[in-house]
Amino acid sequence: MRRAIPLLCQLCWALVPSGSAHALTLDLPAPLIAEETRREVPGSYPLPLGPFDGITVPQRQVEGAVDQRALQLNAPGMTTLAIMAPLRDQVVSAGFTIILDCQARACGGFDFRYATDVLPEPDMHVDTGDFRFLSAERGAEAVSILVSRSALSAYVQITQVTAAPAQDPPTAEGVSVAAVDLGDETARDFDRAAVAGSGIGAALDADGAAVLDDLVFASGAATLAEGDYPSLAALAAWLEANPDGTIALVGHTDASGSLTANIALSERRAEAVAQVLIDRFGADGDRITGEGVGFLAPRATNQTDEGRQKNRRVEVVVTSTR
Repeated sequence: MRRAIPLLCQLCWALVPSGSAHALTLDLPAPLIAEETRREVPGSYPLPLGPFDGITVPQRQVEGAVDQRALQLNAPGMTTLAIMAPLRDQVVSAGFTIILDCQARACGGFDFRYATDVLPEPDMHVDTGDFRFLSAERGAEAVSILVSRSALSAYVQITQVTAAPAQDPPTAEGVSVAAVDLGDETARDFDRAAVAGSGIGAALDADGAAVLDDLVFASGAATLAEGDYPSLAALAAWLEANPDGTIALVGHTDASGSLTANIALSERRAEAVAQVLIDRFGADGDRITGEGVGFLAPRATNQTDEGRQKNRRVEVVVTSTR
């Protein structure tokens, strides 16, 4: 939920909770109006390493505790450089080494914006003709800052990735936690139940393809939002029940941005889904490929928010012929 904040408070802002050894405290160059946060522990973030190269934005996946915040500042008349410059100086003073530091045109404009991980509107507004971006690292830590503006406000997205703390499995008083042998047939019963109830397996057997309708992607983002996703459990079950079967995951986007950038984004979405299948559901990665077609195969209009959301999807296609 977006949080309104008194106009003249919180000029000093810590990215991670107080008490953390890795806290990055930044003095904001203008009063804070509102803030939106996202935290994943553990999580991953595609850290941009260079500008858009005509095909994609070079990135490296960094893993750990991901803290991402979109800040709206009361900054009428302040340029994006006036906002970014003091933040950049503080990042360097904190011991970070700059990897990428560019303004809109040099970054790649529209293509760079839609190939990077950005919180959606209205929390983070990005004018594709007027923004600045930097990424930096300090040892195993990484930070990125994206600055843009509207007529009266500045918008700043700050993302930091630090080491994820070790987490013990949750327990309740008087309840013990037992180890589960993932090789035991009973451990896979939920998969079989999912495939029976979801219709994914039936669609693959009958039509050779299915849409994974429960997957959720924000505009411009390749990271799958948190969720249980029964369709992936069902798909993993189908792969288990068909040991000779192979599949292609095909990513699709809405029509925001260039075709080149969207093909790259859709392929990253397909690869992200494949990784969840492998990591969470134990699927065999050798039987899965990830492809992207951008906005070339819409299933709804791109003129509405609802239609664009439907177009941001991943489909599965059976590629084995026997």
